Amino acid sequence: MKKNQSDAVRGFVFDKYEEPHKSPFDRLFEIFKEIITHTSGDLDEALDWMKQLDEEYQLTTDEYTLDDFVEDLKKKGYIREEIDSEGGGGMSITAKTERAIRQQALERIFGKLKKGTSGNHRTNRVGRGDEHTGDFRNYQFGDSLSRISMTESLRNAQINHGIGDFQMSEDDLVVEETHLKSQMSTVLMIDISHSMILYGEDRITPAKKVAMALAELITTRYPKDTLDILVFGNDAWPIEIAELPYLKVGPYHTNTVAGLELAMDMLRRKRNTNKQIFMITDGKPSCIRERDGTYYKNSMGLDPYIVGKCYAMARQARKLRIPITTFMIAQDPYLTSFVQEFTEANQGKAFYTGLKGLGEMIFEDYETNRKRRIRG
Repeated sequence: MKKNQSDAVRGFVFDKYEEPHKSPFDRLFEIFKEIITHTSGDLDEALDWMKQLDEEYQLTTDEYTLDDFVEDLKKKGYIREEIDSEGGGGMSITAKTERAIRQQALERIFGKLKKGTSGNHRTNRVGRGDEHTGDFRNYQFGDSLSRISMTESLRNAQINHGIGDFQMSEDDLVVEETHLKSQMSTVLMIDISHSMILYGEDRITPAKKVAMALAELITTRYPKDTLDILVFGNDAWPIEIAELPYLKVGPYHTNTVAGLELAMDMLRRKRNTNKQIFMITDGKPSCIRERDGTYYKNSMGLDPYIVGKCYAMARQARKLRIPITTFMIAQDPYLTSFVQEFTEANQGKAFYTGLKGLGEMIFEDYETNRKRRIRG
C-alpha cells in the first residue's frame, strides 16, 4: 500500500499483491512435501511424481533442474543415502523432512493460529496458577511470597500507617490473582481400514495431515500436554509421531472397540485430570476380537453385536470422564445414526464431514473440549 503524495488527490493507492520471492529450491520443496505425504514417505515414487509434473508444468529450468533439487535435498539434510544388507542402496527421507512435513501441515490446517508463548491452557478459574489477571486480593496464609504485589502493599502501608512512621503489617499485604492452568492428555485414533481408500477416494492422506498438524501443534505450542497416537484396523497399536508420514491403509476391517480399549488404557496412565479421545474414521465398526483370540467380522450393515460393544465402550469412557470426539468422514444415514447413538452414550461430540475443513474442526474442538472439561 502506497500513500499518494499528489496535492490534487489525497488518499491511498493499493498495489497488486505479489507473493514473496521464493528460491527455486523453496518452490520445489513445497511441492515435494505435499507429494511425499501422499506417497507415504516413498521417496522414489515422490520423485517420479515430480518428474511427471515437471514435464507437464515446467517446474524447473535449465538453470535449476530436478537433479539440482535432489542434490540440494541431500546437502540440506532432507534425504540420505542408505545401504541395505545385500550391498544395494537407495535414498530415503530424514527426520528433518518428517518435521518439515508436520510444520507444513500445521500451517495449512491451523493457519489462523496466532503465535503465542508455549505452555499450558488457561481456565476460567482463579487460584494458585501462573498467569496474571490484574486483580488483587488480601494476602492469605499459604500464599506464595512471590505473588505479593509490593507496589500495592506499600501503597496500603502508607495509607494505613502514614509516611512519617512507616511500617507494614500482614493486613497491608495484597497478592495478584492468577489463573489456574490445566494440562490435557489426548489420544488420537486413526482408522487405517481398507475403506479409507475405497471407491478411489483418498481419505488417509487428509487424516495423516490432520494428525501431523495436531502433533506439531501440541508439541510446539502446548509442550506440557501429552499426545498419543494409535491406528486401528483389525487390531489397534500405538505409533510414534515420526511414523505419521509413512502411514498406509491395510487390508483391514474396522475394530473400533480395540482402538477405544487401547486409547483408554493409554489415558489411565496419565496424571493429567483432563483427558480426551479424537477418533478419525470413515466406516462403521465391522470387527471384534473375541477372548479366545478369534475375530468376529461382519461388513454388511451395522452388526448389533459389534455396535453394542462400541456403545459399551462409549459408556465406560463416560464413567472415566473421557469425552470422545468422533470425526466421521462419511454421511451415510445409517452411519450417522450409529455415531449419534455412540456420541449420546459417551456424552461426547461428533462431526459429520467431508475431507475439506477437517483439520480446522479438530483444532476448534480441541480447544472447546479442553475448556468444557476444565469447567466440568
